[in-house]
Amino acid sequence: MRGHMIRPDPVCSDKKLPALSTFCVFSFQESNTSSVQAVRCVLKLTMKLIILNDYDQASEWAAKYIRNKILLFRPGPSRYFTLGLPTGSTPLGCYKKLIEYYKNGEISFQYVKTFNMDEYVGLPRDHPESYHSFMWNNFFKHIDIKAENAHILDGNVADLQAECEAFEEKITAAGGIELFVGGIGPDGHIAFNEPGSSLVSRTRVKTLAKDTIMANARFFDGDLSKVPTMALTVGVGTVMDAKEVMILITGAHKAFALYKAIEEGVNHMWTVSAFQQHRQTVFVCDEDATLELRVKTVKYFKGMMHVHNKLVESLPQEPKKN
Repeated sequence: MRGHMIRPDPVCSDKKLPALSTFCVFSFQESNTSSVQAVRCVLKLTMKLIILNDYDQASEWAAKYIRNKILLFRPGPSRYFTLGLPTGSTPLGCYKKLIEYYKNGEISFQYVKTFNMDEYVGLPRDHPESYHSFMWNNFFKHIDIKAENAHILDGNVADLQAECEAFEEKITAAGGIELFVGGIGPDGHIAFNEPGSSLVSRTRVKTLAKDTIMANARFFDGDLSKVPTMALTVGVGTVMDAKEVMILITGAHKAFALYKAIEEGVNHMWTVSAFQQHRQTVFVCDEDATLELRVKTVKYFKGMMHVHNKLVESLPQEPKKN
């Protein structure tokens, strides 16, 4: 494909929408490469909004996308795939599907390095609500990832700033993040980059907002005194440095945040909006999360689904070497 592809604005004029749709479909049909490779080429350097019917379908689409990204990368002993991961209820369905694909022999995490977004300060690693426990109980212990390749911030070290700086260094040493997966809160925060956070921030110590503490109290028997008030978190800039970002947004309670992320401008009061300017962002949502979007916006992105779904088609199995 000659020339450069200009990333369209999230909200395009009526004249732009048909032109972009026609270009994408035409490029796919004319390609002599495999369908997945062709679509990856066509949609590179674009912001994509994937709209599925419900949470389960959104989780499955996201898991298939991660699976295919790893398989196409062809990781090995000297070539690790680096994956950024979130915690919380939203990615649980995605993790369950990835575990299923691993058990079915579709994928291995032997040569995958992961970097988690955040961790509470002062909460023991073996505490049931620590993000270390969350990741091992819900994902890592069910797959073949090596413990030394699963990187999670330690909120119990004496020097928290040094821990944050070391985390950034580990990411750099690993070659950067290939795909950073994230979720958001109803106020549009990603990781613990809450409203007002710098959009070029790096991994750091963060004091949690009162709303966040109150929202997390449900995980601590409703007792506000048990909820950590500080956390270590990757910065918006840390996630922006990833080669690709995928944001999972489900539920009507996050509809206004998706509206702010897609249809309005970049604003540090809605940190997820920063990813409008990332060179390759995929927003994956369910129908409920689109309730605040304009009809025209939803129709446009739904009209692209026949192309976007090519990205999650099963890849042909390579013959095993003797």
